[in-house]
Amino acid sequence: MSTTDTTTTGTTTRATQRTVRTLHTGWSLRSTAGPVPHEIAAVDVPATVPGTVHTDLLAAGLIVDPYLDANEHLLAWIGQADWSYATTFDWRPDGHDRHELVFAGLDTVATVLLNGEVVAETRNQHRTYRVGVDGRLREGSNDLEVRFGSPVAYADAQSLALGYRPHVNHHPYNAIRKMACSFGWDWGLDTATSGIWRPVTLESWSSVRLASVRPVVTVDGSRGVVDVHVDLERAGASAGAAAPVTVRATVGDVTQEARVEPGADSAVVQVVVDDPELWWPRGHGGQPLYDVRVSVTGGEDGDAGRASSGRDGDGVDATRASSGDGEPAGDVLDEWSSRIGFRTVEVRVEPDEVGTSFTVVVNGEPLWIKGANWIPDDAFPHRIGRDRYRDRIEQAEFGNVNLLRVWGGGIFESDDFYELCDERGMLTWQDFLFACAAYAEEDPLRGEVEAEVRDNVTRLMTHPSLVLWTGNNENIWGHDEWGWERRLDGATWGLGYYLDLLPALVGELDPGRPYAAGSPWSGSLDVAQSDPDHGSVHLWEQWNRKDYPTYRDVVPRFVAEFGWQGPPTWSAMTRAIHDEPLTPESPGMIVHQKAMQGNDKLTDGLLAHYRLPDEIEAWHWAMQLNQANAVQVALEHFRSHAPRCRGAVVWQINDCWPVTSWAAVDGDGQRKPLLYAMRHAFADRLVTIQPRDGGLAVVVVNDTEEALAGPVTVRRVAYDGRVLASEQVSLTVAARDSVTVPVPSAVAAFGAPESELLVASLPGVTRGLWFPVEPRDSALAAASLSTSVTALSEGSGSGAGYRVEVTAGALVRDLALLVDKVDPAATVDEMLVTLLPGEAAVFTVASEVVVVGEEFVAQRVLRTANELVG
Repeated sequence: MSTTDTTTTGTTTRATQRTVRTLHTGWSLRSTAGPVPHEIAAVDVPATVPGTVHTDLLAAGLIVDPYLDANEHLLAWIGQADWSYATTFDWRPDGHDRHELVFAGLDTVATVLLNGEVVAETRNQHRTYRVGVDGRLREGSNDLEVRFGSPVAYADAQSLALGYRPHVNHHPYNAIRKMACSFGWDWGLDTATSGIWRPVTLESWSSVRLASVRPVVTVDGSRGVVDVHVDLERAGASAGAAAPVTVRATVGDVTQEARVEPGADSAVVQVVVDDPELWWPRGHGGQPLYDVRVSVTGGEDGDAGRASSGRDGDGVDATRASSGDGEPAGDVLDEWSSRIGFRTVEVRVEPDEVGTSFTVVVNGEPLWIKGANWIPDDAFPHRIGRDRYRDRIEQAEFGNVNLLRVWGGGIFESDDFYELCDERGMLTWQDFLFACAAYAEEDPLRGEVEAEVRDNVTRLMTHPSLVLWTGNNENIWGHDEWGWERRLDGATWGLGYYLDLLPALVGELDPGRPYAAGSPWSGSLDVAQSDPDHGSVHLWEQWNRKDYPTYRDVVPRFVAEFGWQGPPTWSAMTRAIHDEPLTPESPGMIVHQKAMQGNDKLTDGLLAHYRLPDEIEAWHWAMQLNQANAVQVALEHFRSHAPRCRGAVVWQINDCWPVTSWAAVDGDGQRKPLLYAMRHAFADRLVTIQPRDGGLAVVVVNDTEEALAGPVTVRRVAYDGRVLASEQVSLTVAARDSVTVPVPSAVAAFGAPESELLVASLPGVTRGLWFPVEPRDSALAAASLSTSVTALSEGSGSGAGYRVEVTAGALVRDLALLVDKVDPAATVDEMLVTLLPGEAAVFTVASEVVVVGEEFVAQRVLRTANELVG
């Protein structure tokens, strides 16, 4: 928050610096219309701002938790009702020229009243609204009210006013600028809530304020160039508003100034940093960030200390000050600060000998993208704070992820998300908010789209982690493949946004940042979308209709979406669902399975690999394991085909509630086995065995800055541990490269495929395995395991964590410790470990609970693939 400075001339007191006052206290919530239960309709409920109707009613004990059992359906009335948020605040004249209410997020159909007078009507969750209230504030107590209309009713009405457009939901979410997945998705519950979901403030300022600041960063040889684009707003006819002002920009320890004459409202201040440290993605270098500070000053001394000046013809004097952090002369009217990084980025979508590439290039270095798709981490996003973002990003890092794609059916995430990604080198890819639907291109929707894009591109363009804007999720593909054209009957459907409006706005506001028209995107409307030879693809046939080994039938250029379902962790599932008995098809389980024919697809996808258990904990383990196996098979295949394939983005890293879904981290924030599979397949150095040219080959991938050299040993091993054949070859893999070595025919000549496997080993790298038959068709016997559990500090059961050692008496596949069954807060450092006879694995369990006996190796916790075969 800024502070208020005042200067006194005679008897007149004039405030100078802009002040910001949060208005988050004293709010109450009341229903005003709709199908509201009588006991709630009559109540004023204490409200939290930022917040939503659902979370306020839940905090007051007036509704059940929508995340539990079948409660979602019991609360559908909330989205069909109208609501009012109200508070009072005191105000006294403060000497400022202008006063504005600023709403950073209103969800969604809102009417704002100050002292009973309508001051704004808003219809977009994704915008910031600035409402002038001069002449409406009164000395003393002021009444502020925000009335929300039913988002369900509004979307239905707008679907008629705008005209029908195809979509994939039972609500026409494409007719309202609200988070699409708040109306439900194939992993999300239907909340359709309302509320003041981001901060609300009262801003007061005089003379001039910084309306927007956009530092456009480029790297020119050894120079880092920052063109700081500043838009000003002047306070009308006040004396200060009619005076020249100085815009001062500092990047690191270099400062420049520009004088802006009366009548002008913009300036570009160029700051050059010599030999800047480059910002790199994680795994490729460091993440140096430079502070950017911008101020606007007025007063008689506002032009003091200039080194040079040159008129630019637009009412702006371009000026330069010496390096340093000296205080600006004159009265500081407004200030802004952020951080930037110096780096270049391009996404090469170019014709080549195969088709069309899709390659992310940072600082001239082509990357192999190890990505995951990101959805809102809570159905009520105001509950996501910086610590929670940090937890999820750290989990993505644990999975060796280097890019998070923010999906177009969610939100533009808060500044905390992008700041943390900047700090940690986690690349981000931001969809504009259009998903799986056709969208009207006429007003009022078009005006709302342009306004939200201007708001959010301006807000997010400072972040070096952001490497790609994308026009939509699956809408061009959907138009071409899902039968929309006939249903549209000539109506607009969004193509003008994706090909014209959005790239124009990105070019204007964030020049130099890559833009793609959609995901998937072949690079041209002349080439079919999701063609594996062209651009980015989404691969969903394997999950929907085929099986996961068929990922190997496709060698895509870049996979922007693919995935496999699995249930949440056991502790999350049983916390949220209380069915007696609990079965895959019991009522609460079905509510927490949103995919069309989801359980059928889980079963169909399992039976080729494992037998279907009839006991619920075994079923849960089987489905989690199959999810992990499916994604690991796909990722190792994709990586083995670099550089033709340049990346894969798993659907999805996170969940917004406890649900059976494609996520690697469940709605309670707990790691699923899938995250460990991603960790293995996305490792910087990978040894994998893959089908090639009618035979098998060892592929060694080296995604590090140093060459990898050593002997690769390939063995055919019987399940009892006997080595049946072996070959060794020395190889060197250059930095950021891979090498493919055919498996000798003598080694690959399986005599008893049901009881043999190939093992490819390279010192210092996790070995690669190949089983010629599926587990259910193999001779895999029941696991024979010896275990020990040791507390990690003196005194058994200290709660400081545990060391678990497991030794295999026979071949054991995909050994896992489901530690959340003992302690929902526990984590384990490794999972999905395959051991040959006589081998041992050591696991470190982080847990603060005191365990009794050896709970971490009980049969329901220590699981293997072996148990799913017999």
